[in-house]
Amino acid sequence: MKILTINAGSSSMKFSVMEIPENRELINGYFQRIGLDGSFYDLKMNGEKLHRDIVLNDHLDALECIKKEVVDLGIVANLDDIDAVGHRVVHGGEEFKQSVLVDDSVIEKCRKLSKLAPLHNPANVTCIEAAIKAFPGKPQVVVFDTSFLQTMEPANFLYPVPYEWYQKYGVRKYGAHGTSHKYVYQKLCEELGNDNLKVISCHIGSGASVCAIDAGKVVDISMGFSPLAGVMMGTRSGDIDPTVVQYMMEETGMSVDEVINVLNKQSGFLGVCGYSDSRDVEAGIKDGNELCILAQEMYARRVANYIANYNNQLNGADAIIFTAGLGENAIDTRRDIVEKIASLNVFLDSEKNNFRGEFRKISTEDSKISVYVVPTNEELMIAQDTYDLVK
Repeated sequence: MKILTINAGSSSMKFSVMEIPENRELINGYFQRIGLDGSFYDLKMNGEKLHRDIVLNDHLDALECIKKEVVDLGIVANLDDIDAVGHRVVHGGEEFKQSVLVDDSVIEKCRKLSKLAPLHNPANVTCIEAAIKAFPGKPQVVVFDTSFLQTMEPANFLYPVPYEWYQKYGVRKYGAHGTSHKYVYQKLCEELGNDNLKVISCHIGSGASVCAIDAGKVVDISMGFSPLAGVMMGTRSGDIDPTVVQYMMEETGMSVDEVINVLNKQSGFLGVCGYSDSRDVEAGIKDGNELCILAQEMYARRVANYIANYNNQLNGADAIIFTAGLGENAIDTRRDIVEKIASLNVFLDSEKNNFRGEFRKISTEDSKISVYVVPTNEELMIAQDTYDLVK
């Protein structure tokens, strides 16, 4: 079965065409800087890499490119050869505890959940609706980022607010990036031959979350009620005092929606140094840009603090994983974070750390907690869930 997977982020989109159950990838692609200057995408098939510089105003532009490329490159003879489409949706709330086949009610519920993931769910819904038109009659499946995180206990997913807020309105920690955390955890267990590892998984890219996993069950995660919480990110603030919202409304006359929009889209790295893309930040650091240096320091400290917190919750982790865009490729960021958890007797091997984008152990032999880079493969998880439901 040929399955197209669509994994839309806030300013990016990954896709693949996979043959399942053989788990054979025919092509994959990564659209970057969607809605920003300098947008482009890269394709990989049969070991060959292709690069396209193109204006990508929104995710629909990216989907049109996918439709054209898979036919032009001979992945399929025509779009009818795609048997099913699997979509990653960031937020499924409490209602969606597993992947589901798409129907009108699922789309509407995903749309309503956009208030919990305003940077992602709208783009996810747009891609689902566009894919239904592009592949009429083909099964569409939604894989939720929050599903894997449903094993958290109430002591970790509840907030210390009136309990009826949870009962009546669903106010609780949901988290995100569950599809990625699940994949890298399972991959590390497979590589080490141990299904009962205690792992701190750091999915750090444009969005970022740190997740504590014990024997396959999520204990805690840094993201909260929405993906705005946790560590600082490309354009998101991460954790802040909630009274800042009220204060800025009073000081500036902004509405609550306007303030939250700033915290989602104009904060994080972008707010501190003016750049949301890590490559721009790295270039600024090399040029001695003090705000880029500051933003990097703030980021590394926040990720390190969550690692220390979760090491305590796990009563000592067996391994730390770095994954996603920064985790897999940002050599200096990995170094900066690990240097800040030296009190846990975790140490980086600089020579081993000098690489990008492959599975590798990067800690020293005397490090109390082993540190690994594990490239994520959300697309494979999406394709497998899609196959299981369609089959």
